[in-house]
Amino acid sequence: YFLDKSDKYDSRDVERLQQDDKWVENYLIWRHDVVDDTLKMIDESFQWRKEYTVNDLSESVLPKWLFEIGALFLHGYDKEGYKLFWFKVKHHTRDPKQQLDKKKLVAFWLEHYAKRDHGKPLTVVFDMAETGISHIDLDFVRFIVNCFTDYYPNFLTKIVIFEMPWIMNAAFKIVKGWLGPDAISMLKFTNKNDVQEYISGEYLPPHMGGTDSFKYSYPPLVDDDFQTPLCENGPITSEDEHESKEEIDADTKEAGELNEAQNLNQKKMNSIEQISKSEETDKTEVKPKNAKKALTTFKGPLLHISPAEELYFGSKETGEKKCLIALTNVTKNVVAFKVRTTAPEKYRVKPSNSCCEPGTSLDIIVSLHGGFAASLQDRFLIMAAEMDQSSGAGVPELTQFWKEVPRTKVMEHRLRCHVVESSKPSSLTLKENAFNIPAKTNEDLHIQLTHLLQINKRLEEQMNRCLWFQQLSVVLSLLSVTVAAFCFYLAYAQRS
Repeated sequence: YFLDKSDKYDSRDVERLQQDDKWVENYLIWRHDVVDDTLKMIDESFQWRKEYTVNDLSESVLPKWLFEIGALFLHGYDKEGYKLFWFKVKHHTRDPKQQLDKKKLVAFWLEHYAKRDHGKPLTVVFDMAETGISHIDLDFVRFIVNCFTDYYPNFLTKIVIFEMPWIMNAAFKIVKGWLGPDAISMLKFTNKNDVQEYISGEYLPPHMGGTDSFKYSYPPLVDDDFQTPLCENGPITSEDEHESKEEIDADTKEAGELNEAQNLNQKKMNSIEQISKSEETDKTEVKPKNAKKALTTFKGPLLHISPAEELYFGSKETGEKKCLIALTNVTKNVVAFKVRTTAPEKYRVKPSNSCCEPGTSLDIIVSLHGGFAASLQDRFLIMAAEMDQSSGAGVPELTQFWKEVPRTKVMEHRLRCHVVESSKPSSLTLKENAFNIPAKTNEDLHIQLTHLLQINKRLEEQMNRCLWFQQLSVVLSLLSVTVAAFCFYLAYAQRS
């Protein structure tokens, strides 16, 4: 299918298609597993990707003013944990001469995020506060819609439209015509009273009824999730790493004493109950250091990082406040690392900016600051880069190193938080980890749910077709009976 049009595609996209099963699966899901439709979408999106040179889009090839106006950017998460792609409509003005560059900016942001988070879906927010007829640009809106419907498969969760002016109702009726039935269901028209059904106040600006003080700025290019840097050790404290480890040991001692007391009390129970209870106690009261070292490991070119994807925290009721991140240097050089978080006011990270000697391992202690609870929207970024042996490992040297190191030489890995709710005993989660049974992520569940909804929709369509044929058959039957009766009547009338 593709050989006839190979000159219309970027060879890097073709190579990725042959190697990336997840990408192929997303195309199939978005086209309801209909192979011909899937191939057509791949064909159209590949031609578009080459036309817009998507694989080569970077900060340097786009006009600086595009970033400065702040009409488009990524920031925050919705209540389902999906990244928010903001379009501040009031900052956009129609200008045919600038249209191509603005479209490339959309492609830049989408590609930037797709490569970073491996195509995890986005929620689009059209912030239409303080907009009017001068800001209406249907061609640009259609391009954004087409990016999700035709070029980036299974990449859209919903479109949240905030305070759409009544004068734009007619325009959005046209937009609905472009979306199709699947995407129309994703449209969410909101105002200040109901927008928090989809996005919590911590990621909404004040004019939308939220508390987010985030202000888009440029330069430098906002690293969206991690624009607010971790203030090296989270909230300022006088503790050092050694003291934090002593806290963990103290917690472990208390847990051990509780275990002993509980085991003594349980000796009076029958043997089966005693065994099951002791197993649960062992797994719930296990030493935090051991409990948080997950069996899954991310194997990067510079560091191996464990856990690979999620840090497990308890809810306010369960009270689990500390996790460990284990780093192992797999290079022959010293590796500098830095840990940043989306919520620096909540977490204390020790050490957050240091280095790891060749072939050695190091534990990073992540603890919740007093009174805070972990959130599913919280993220951690681990950055790592090789250092010269002569660079030195002091704070001034590390600060200068991170200012000078090229971004292309920095390894990045992201971790999200997993909150164990009080309704689900933490022993169940630990039990899953103990037997290395991977828990389903929100993304997996979203894909399965989307697949089920698509199957359900196809069944509904088939049922509707059957009902239509049934109604048509009834009408034709009634028409036949009527014609036959009329013929008999005419025949009878002639005879009489």
